[in-house]
Amino acid sequence: MGVVSMKGGDGEHSYANNSEVQGSLASNAKPVVVKNVKEMIVKMDFPGCIKVADLGCCSGENTFLAMSEIVNTIIETYQQKGQNPPEIDCCLNDLPDNDFNATFKLVPSFHEKLMKTDVKAKCFVLGLPGSFYTRPFPSNSLHFVHSSYSLHWLSNVPDGLEENKKNVYLKSPCLPSLYESYLKQFKNDFSMFLRMRAEETMPNARMAVALMGRKTLHPLSEDCFQGWSLVSDSLLDLASEGVVKESDVESFNLPFYNPDETELKEVIENQGSLEINNFETILGFPFSNKTGHSSEVEDEDKASEIRSIIEPMLVAHFGDAIIDQLFEKYTYHACQRYDTLRNKRTVRFFVSLTRK
Repeated sequence: MGVVSMKGGDGEHSYANNSEVQGSLASNAKPVVVKNVKEMIVKMDFPGCIKVADLGCCSGENTFLAMSEIVNTIIETYQQKGQNPPEIDCCLNDLPDNDFNATFKLVPSFHEKLMKTDVKAKCFVLGLPGSFYTRPFPSNSLHFVHSSYSLHWLSNVPDGLEENKKNVYLKSPCLPSLYESYLKQFKNDFSMFLRMRAEETMPNARMAVALMGRKTLHPLSEDCFQGWSLVSDSLLDLASEGVVKESDVESFNLPFYNPDETELKEVIENQGSLEINNFETILGFPFSNKTGHSSEVEDEDKASEIRSIIEPMLVAHFGDAIIDQLFEKYTYHACQRYDTLRNKRTVRFFVSLTRK
């Protein structure tokens, strides 16, 4: 799978206009992020230059939500202690296919919204394309690392998925070997991510990460992620109608894994370079449940959200001619299963760590 970037631009189905859920997670995580930034500053004795990295930044307003909180917290903390504000490097990292042009257009408003007028001269924003499963930064250069809604994306589709012919991801029932393939890929990738960050960060640096998870201890007891089940059903519909080849559907699998708490903690502990400060589980719902929203509107909103996430991957595999039809099917299936889906809890993990 060569394309794992979200849909760019500012159109109806862009990630920028369909990432409300991701933004809410950043808001939920704000108190812990602020706490860890303050603790990092004190531990490092108020350095004159602070380098912050956001890994998997994507594009749209959400890109600067966490960065704004981090920068403001740094400035406030220095002022409260009577220290001169430091220079701050804000490094935005994502894959090369990310819409960095849309991101850079938001930099002026990011500067304008900072707490003090003189912050602009001391805060520098740069984009750094590349995979966070590699080393984008020099050794011992980062003070604070942030990553939200990115680490459930794997570096590659796992090997050994030849029997996963009717699904784009894990779905009950499935062979235990399929789950083991996904788990192995996740463990390898997340361990690599931690090792790379341990090399890039300074001692006592902090890292805050948020990702999709699951509550059940056994993934085969239910669907691991309901949104992908609807994509599978929609693709099978198109195959039965001759719109896409069945073989193309059978060969399409997502490089995605939402771990449970035990799996996540096990990788962190086994890798050993960072220790956990906070581990929080945030429960939500896949649909908005907003008063006054009809089920049809919520189904369409959910289809746009999923489309903004995986359209580039689908286009790379199937071409762009099927996309509108596919998400019409998705909306139909979401409507048929609305009562079940809206009451199913989603699980998101927020973890803060310290570099040993």
